[in-house]
Amino acid sequence: MAAAAAPDAWPELELAERERRRELLLTGPALEERVRAAGGRLPPRLFTLPLLHYLEVSGCGSLRAPGPGLAQGLPRLHSLVLRGNALGPGLSPALGPLPALRVLDLSGNALEALPPGEGLGPAEPPGLPQLQSLNLSGNRLRELPADLARCAPRLQSLNLTGNRLDAFPAELFRPGALPLLSELAAADNRLRELSPDVAHLASLKMLDLSNNQLSEIPAELADCPKLKEINFQGNKLRDKRLEKMLSSCQTRSILEYLRAGGRGGCRSRGKADGAEREDSRKKRRERKQRRESGEGEEEAADMARLLLRVLHVSENPTPLTVRVSPEVRDVRPYFVGAVVRGMNLEPGNALKRFLAAQVVVNRPLVAVTRLTKLHEDLCEKRTAATIATHDLPAVRGPLLYAARPPQDLKIIPLGRKEVKAKELVRQLQLEADEQRKQRKRQTVSGLHRYLHLLDGKENYPCLVDADGDVISFPPITNSEKTKIKKTTSDLFLEVTSATSLQICKDIMDALVLKMAELNKYTLENKEEGSLSDTEADTLSEQPSDSQKNPNPGKDGQCPLVVEQVRVVDLEGTLKVVYPSKADLTTAPPHVTVLR
Repeated sequence: MAAAAAPDAWPELELAERERRRELLLTGPALEERVRAAGGRLPPRLFTLPLLHYLEVSGCGSLRAPGPGLAQGLPRLHSLVLRGNALGPGLSPALGPLPALRVLDLSGNALEALPPGEGLGPAEPPGLPQLQSLNLSGNRLRELPADLARCAPRLQSLNLTGNRLDAFPAELFRPGALPLLSELAAADNRLRELSPDVAHLASLKMLDLSNNQLSEIPAELADCPKLKEINFQGNKLRDKRLEKMLSSCQTRSILEYLRAGGRGGCRSRGKADGAEREDSRKKRRERKQRRESGEGEEEAADMARLLLRVLHVSENPTPLTVRVSPEVRDVRPYFVGAVVRGMNLEPGNALKRFLAAQVVVNRPLVAVTRLTKLHEDLCEKRTAATIATHDLPAVRGPLLYAARPPQDLKIIPLGRKEVKAKELVRQLQLEADEQRKQRKRQTVSGLHRYLHLLDGKENYPCLVDADGDVISFPPITNSEKTKIKKTTSDLFLEVTSATSLQICKDIMDALVLKMAELNKYTLENKEEGSLSDTEADTLSEQPSDSQKNPNPGKDGQCPLVVEQVRVVDLEGTLKVVYPSKADLTTAPPHVTVLR
């Protein structure tokens, strides 16, 4: 964002008004200065853009209140993102009524309360009648307004993670109050009790109350007809058996235990569990005997199958989204993304094997994110497509896939200091010339082979995170910020192309399947060993949570979880989602895809 000529100068608003834009994103140092000069509020002129569908103002430590006129001036607003600002302690004036608003993100602010009659808008009539997703995570909320359900009766997703709540308002679980609520996340709070009335949430599919102060889980939770996923880890329950089940059993088993009355509620259940354990031991002995006698080939084949579980966007409380700017249309228009969780790179040479199988080593620019074989074969030496993998915890979404002038695009390349793209390309060209002279050849190796793909381009493609940092500069390099480490278990994958969307999807299929094979090999061959000294020096030694708590699947298998990533335009219109039902359909016979 360019610096403002004066505190009251807002060129973005003038441009949006002139071009009748439906999407507006405000962030960066210039925004900080303008908001500070305006007393911590947004300018009234912003609320005179009635065509806006998407408004995001993020990362502004000076923004303490949105300002008057928000509800009156934006009747068509579908998405309002005020993430990572300094809003608080309460919202005043009210955000509503906003009759068309579907997504409201107030995460990462300093909100302490949403008082009745303020905050989200009036309860009667509903101030946010179409609101589907409300993200209040990362604030300081101590309580929720009692009329929250009446303010937003069509709410489907409510994220309260990382606040200071000690109780839910009783109104939240009133019969028929939130008939569409399917996702409720309130991890890392101070909740002491979960009301039995939670059973009135007829559409609830996901409930995350981990790391709270709960001592009991009501048996009525088992009466939620659609509940598929629960997380109560980090609570000290009186029922120690149930506490143990929460870290090792599937949701279905936990709900059956609650339905039976929990500890001491059904003695016959305890006997049945003992019988089941005995049957399990007997079956294991029989399987061992069959394998020893050569009769276990079919079962061994089943055990050798690779499992890939696909997590749909609707099942994910915090799906990652990539917005695509129209400027990339003339540079590198096709983008496909995916999140993969469950890679195990810690044991022995697992990371070294991962890098050897997937990485193009471009010395001294060590590109720790590209698949050798895929790039050389499927990607046609990167002229058709480029693959990149990122350490997911270091990726802050939503992401923006855009194109910027070489002199404006800044990145911290892998193994180097921050540099502008123009200067990086110049450095690589000089290295290429020096390489030719030393080897007395006309050809070059490494990244230098791909510099010609940028010839004649006025803008360079880049992937930008929510902090405004460039984390990918295809087809050249990724950023040090999201570099893969030995402790990496969750990854964000991207494939870009100037040729076709189908090529991106085909390559992503091959990448995911290759990762599944490598992961299974690591699990089956837990060898000793380590990386080279040079590689080890660049890696963190702290184990990740997901590796401390693996999620074993059937027969001890640990399936990779592939989360869908939506790619949308700036107006929120879906361009592609991966993996869709049409993806990963050509998996080999030894791979099972669970959807």
